[in-house]
Amino acid sequence: MKVLVSNVGSTSLKFKLYEMPQELLLCESRVERVGDTQNAIFEYTRSTDGKQVRKEHIAIPSYTAGIELFLQYLTEGGLAVLASKDEIGRIGFKTVLSKGHYGVHLLDGDTMKGMQDSLFVAPVHNAAYLEAISQFDVLFPDTPKIGVFETAFHISIPIERKLYAIPYAWYEKYGIMRMGYHGASHSYIAKQAALYGKSEKLISCHLGGSCSVCAIENGKSVDTSFGYSLQTGVMHANRCGDTDAYLIPFLEAQGLSRDEILEGLSKKGGLLGISGVSNDMRMVEEAAENGNGRAALAIRCFVNNIVKFIGAFYAELGGLDQLVFTGGIGENDSRIRSEVCEKLRHMGIDLDEARNAQSRCGVISTGSSPVTVSVIPANEELGVARETYGYRN
Repeated sequence: MKVLVSNVGSTSLKFKLYEMPQELLLCESRVERVGDTQNAIFEYTRSTDGKQVRKEHIAIPSYTAGIELFLQYLTEGGLAVLASKDEIGRIGFKTVLSKGHYGVHLLDGDTMKGMQDSLFVAPVHNAAYLEAISQFDVLFPDTPKIGVFETAFHISIPIERKLYAIPYAWYEKYGIMRMGYHGASHSYIAKQAALYGKSEKLISCHLGGSCSVCAIENGKSVDTSFGYSLQTGVMHANRCGDTDAYLIPFLEAQGLSRDEILEGLSKKGGLLGISGVSNDMRMVEEAAENGNGRAALAIRCFVNNIVKFIGAFYAELGGLDQLVFTGGIGENDSRIRSEVCEKLRHMGIDLDEARNAQSRCGVISTGSSPVTVSVIPANEELGVARETYGYRN
């Protein structure tokens, strides 16, 4: 079966086409700046031979335009890998949240309504998926479309770690609890980590524009830094992460509007909020190296956030076999990995600095380190492809 995986962002589209169950990647594509009529970017790569096309400064006014451009290269011309889009047996989506649907589900009317009902919790992500999936419905009316929800991997977290200390009726009536996200990423890491060492007690750090830490025991999620919404946990590029709920009424009393407060917490917080420089860790580190004190402070806050969650999860797991870094920052930023691991030496983590400086994949701890530290490139799409192919009603 040919399975197409689509990863939808607020202004982006990513595609990977797999031959399943062989897990053979046939092609992949990326559309950036969806909605831009002048400066959008399109990339398409045929994976079998690496041939690629890249277009810049083009018009991609809508998700429909981006999807259709991808399908054009997929089925026409010298880089095509299919004779017809009808060869696609299933389409999988790395969906985020649908009220009442926390695993892997057919994207039917009921599931889509659950996504609509969850817009307040995941406004940017769900709005993008609702729009994109509606376009896929038009283009692929008879092809099963499967949502692999970010919450799916975290269903196994014990209830005592999911509940907030709020009136129990709020949990019963509104479903307020720790949901957990980045499920596709952490699930993939749970399967791959065994290739790099013992992994019965595993902590996965997905660090990028959005960040989370996950405790994994025997392949199952047992705790995660994310809470009810995507605004929680480790500080993110723009989102504040964990904060005090009473900041909202306090700031309202100071004259700020609810919209101003929410924008500050979700769009002007995180790395950007503390550094005042950028939401991109590379630019924050550059500023710090040039003497910017707030940028240096943002890095220290970021590292401390990660260390705090790792420490808590170490206690819950009762030890640690392997610590994994993944995501854009986790895979590429040796400085952050080094600073995190330096603060965890008392837990049996001994980083090989030479390996760390050079590696984007593989073991970066010393051979004598009691805890293995590894870098595993994120491949959320393959995780979604596996779930989509294996889905049964």
